[in-house]
Amino acid sequence: MTHTSVDEGAVAQAAARLAAAQDEGRPVAPVRDLLGEHDLAAAYAVQQELTRRRRDAGAVVVGRKIGLTSPAVQRQLGVDQPDFGVLFADMDVSGLPEVPSGRLLQPKAEAEIAFVLGADLADGDLDPERIRAAVDYAVAALEIVDSRVADWDISLVDTVADNASSGLFVLADTRLTLDAFEPRETTMRLYADDVLVSEGSGAACLGDPLNALAWLARTAREFGEPLRAGQVVLSGALGPMVPAPPGTRIRAEISSLGEVTAAFSEKRDA
Repeated sequence: MTHTSVDEGAVAQAAARLAAAQDEGRPVAPVRDLLGEHDLAAAYAVQQELTRRRRDAGAVVVGRKIGLTSPAVQRQLGVDQPDFGVLFADMDVSGLPEVPSGRLLQPKAEAEIAFVLGADLADGDLDPERIRAAVDYAVAALEIVDSRVADWDISLVDTVADNASSGLFVLADTRLTLDAFEPRETTMRLYADDVLVSEGSGAACLGDPLNALAWLARTAREFGEPLRAGQVVLSGALGPMVPAPPGTRIRAEISSLGEVTAAFSEKRDA
């Protein structure tokens, strides 16, 4: 990763704009006007600044999420690689009876395979065998993506700065090791209120969700924050994301891994 110099003033302004959206519960204008249309270094600098603020306030990093793993979405945004964001402990709503819609601005849901690491991916050769061996187990997951940018009017720079449009996530209970299934061979069906709204497969995620994990392991190490044992990695959508307004019930079926569900609260109850 080539760390070019960035405009610290612009980074600070962009971070302040996105932080205000979160604090006030109100989407804001895109930040590409501050950072430039194509300045990924500046966008990741904003993400790192917002992460630092959250950590300083006591938030705990529990893993990462990978975005833009679909070739179709990459073409749409004019990019040739994925992006990533940071997962914090308070984003995991797996144990709650309902997803708290009041914490979200413009939520959408997508079904993914989550890998939980049993070993660090910090040093040495990050070849496919090493990546595979580092996975303790996998579970079906729902990523609840969200954007602090009004009307999802995002470029690559906007979504990267906004923690890769992260919101919340739900992990299923069934755990499988990679001896028990092949991530690339999975099929996915996602239902909203029992209506099939999205379908896909493991191959839709960079050809294999383990390819996405390998990309993240290398990239996170280049940024000086390598993946660690115990962390969760949301490896990328297996099919198109769908809106998840208050009151919606989302259910995904991922072959081998089983079901994962999320009932979104009515906003007034959140």
